[in-house]
Amino acid sequence: MGGGSMDRTEVFTLTAPCGIDCFNCELLEANLTEELRASVAARTGRAPADVGCQGCRTHGCPIFPEPCPTRACVADRNIAFCCQCDDFPCTRLLPSPQAGGRFPHNMKLYNLCRIQAVGLQRWAEEEATGIRKRYFHGTFKPGYGPVLDE
Repeated sequence: MGGGSMDRTEVFTLTAPCGIDCFNCELLEANLTEELRASVAARTGRAPADVGCQGCRTHGCPIFPEPCPTRACVADRNIAFCCQCDDFPCTRLLPSPQAGGRFPHNMKLYNLCRIQAVGLQRWAEEEATGIRKRYFHGTFKPGYGPVLDE
């Protein structure tokens, strides 16, 4: 996992238009364990071979059955990322507490802001993995955001 050893094309392909770092996702085919594959297949009713993701730019999401409206919006506007849109940020990126501890969707807005600030490659190489770790494993500390225990 992590964007440190990927070239520009791989980083672009494995970063969703909404800012999700697909290269760090446990459902990406390259990161998927057989245990998780079996668990997701059982929960979704899909064949285990169909569970692994290639990144949403390539095949869409293997977990959600319908096409992603955010991905379609970005394509309709002929942009690569939501942060390039005149309407950024819009309600499609609004964080939700529902399943926030299981899914990376609440990181989208922050990731897009960091991509805008430092560029896609630098974000992928230097920041994305740490952001994800802090989000999923950090302890919320007002004024600091999620903090990792040392």
